[in-house]
Amino acid sequence: MGCAASVPGENKPGDAPKASQGEKAVDGFSKAAPKPVVVDGKPVPVSIATRPSQEHLNGSDELDRGHVLYNPRPMYDRSDYKFKSKIICTLGPVSRDVPVLEAMLRQGMKVARFNFSHGTHEYHQETLNNLRAACKNTGILCGVLLDTKGPEIRTGFLKDGAAVMLKQGSEVTLTTDYTVHGDSTTIAVSYPSLAKDVGPGSKILCADGSITLTVLSCDVEAGTLRARCENDAKLGERKNMNLPGVIVDLPTITAKDKEDLTEWGVKNKVDFVAASFVRKGADVDHIRSVLGDAAKSISIISKVENQEGLDNFADIVDKSDGVMVARGDLGMEIPMHQIFLAQKRMIKRCNEQGKPVVTATQMLESMTGAPRPTRAEATDVANAILDGTDCVMLSGETAAGEYPVEAVQVMSRICGEAEAHIDAESVFRRVLDRQVIPMPTLESLASTSVRAAHKVGARLIVSLARSGRTAHLIAKYRPSCPVLMVVVDETNDGSAESVARRALVYRGIIPMVVPSTGDYKTQLAQAVHHAKELGLVLPGDQVVGIHALGKDSVMKVINVTAEAR
Repeated sequence: MGCAASVPGENKPGDAPKASQGEKAVDGFSKAAPKPVVVDGKPVPVSIATRPSQEHLNGSDELDRGHVLYNPRPMYDRSDYKFKSKIICTLGPVSRDVPVLEAMLRQGMKVARFNFSHGTHEYHQETLNNLRAACKNTGILCGVLLDTKGPEIRTGFLKDGAAVMLKQGSEVTLTTDYTVHGDSTTIAVSYPSLAKDVGPGSKILCADGSITLTVLSCDVEAGTLRARCENDAKLGERKNMNLPGVIVDLPTITAKDKEDLTEWGVKNKVDFVAASFVRKGADVDHIRSVLGDAAKSISIISKVENQEGLDNFADIVDKSDGVMVARGDLGMEIPMHQIFLAQKRMIKRCNEQGKPVVTATQMLESMTGAPRPTRAEATDVANAILDGTDCVMLSGETAAGEYPVEAVQVMSRICGEAEAHIDAESVFRRVLDRQVIPMPTLESLASTSVRAAHKVGARLIVSLARSGRTAHLIAKYRPSCPVLMVVVDETNDGSAESVARRALVYRGIIPMVVPSTGDYKTQLAQAVHHAKELGLVLPGDQVVGIHALGKDSVMKVINVTAEAR
């Protein structure tokens, strides 16, 4: 019928995804003989590349209902679709070869992050070409996210390029003259307004918070300040610097960011821009203006990384297509004991407004050098899922770690287990209670479809789409079953695939692209048929379908039959 659907998770033993002849390679699974995965002359274990382990199967059904580990997953027991949350993976030196990318896609990578704090355009282009080759080979759709470097404050160069040792209690001079090559007594800083924006008693954090300085005095005219070092630490050249609680005078995006967006992002038709250091809604408007006409097909995910961003969070959510809880810099800008609070409330606000939210930074950090995460990391990922995050992100684990494929596999297992513990009906009621009544017609239909799916025990919700807006609203109400978003390709210019890829940050949505053939009844029947092929539904199951009929929208409950079509 000329369509393919997305199913995150792992394959059956011996299967390798590949687009069928005549099908569009849109995030689907077709059967083909597995290719050996070899990286740097070493084979990737088959269990990691193509085969699910027993840990990922629904072992909870064998346990007594009263057992502490009883956690049945009835929506996942008949298909390759094992979890609804999305995994974003940062690509880097260890994860830019086609075989590794194919293995990561099979384990559940749904969005690839390109970190423009590092690498040239040529380097990222080669990685992107390999990613697209891997997607073509596997038939699995993957979104592309450009993460801007953003404005930053850094320490300067040092004499002879050698790191210096700072002693607890010692005093240092910070100067905004960036031509100065510093030492243990003088350190250059790239922020011209430093002496003006901080005052005695202010804290300054350097090198990812490993060094804490307390400001003693400021000389605004000279552009210098005196500070006391609060701990022993070694300081290298050009280390990052944070000014907790200070409203800094930095641009929304730098000249480098503009070049990265227009000369690489727009030209390569990326799906998402992760905008660093967003502090207010107007920042998002400015980024859209830089993207120009391309902004219509690029979703902006705002990274909230400081106190000012938290102060203006409601405005940022309104203007953004999504939000990233960037716990790295945020953990430097607000007290450590409040990071959990910021995460939970940011996720809650995004959930209530139906905006996808990403939780990032050090989720499985220990897997950069170990094949298993710590217990605390596993619990951190699960709690983010329970909080309501749509996506969880891997950074150094997949960019430079020793176990990039295993990190994706572990993440997918945790996501599936955590989702099974969620009471979908309670979440639905909580989100609904926060909405303004009367609500828009389309959202009313979306929420009603989720309620109907709960009441009839539907195994799937199908939404025929052009823009994907209806499916996004359905996902907002967190149905217990997946949402098959069927994008009708009416133009054959790649825009339908773009809509499908940009849905890969919404929890529960499975994007699927079909050619514009037949009427809505035919398209809906084809979608149900393909869902049956994928094991998402079986004869006798109920499916809730939503589609447009002229200017109206229609919802219906469909009984899956045994017929082929």
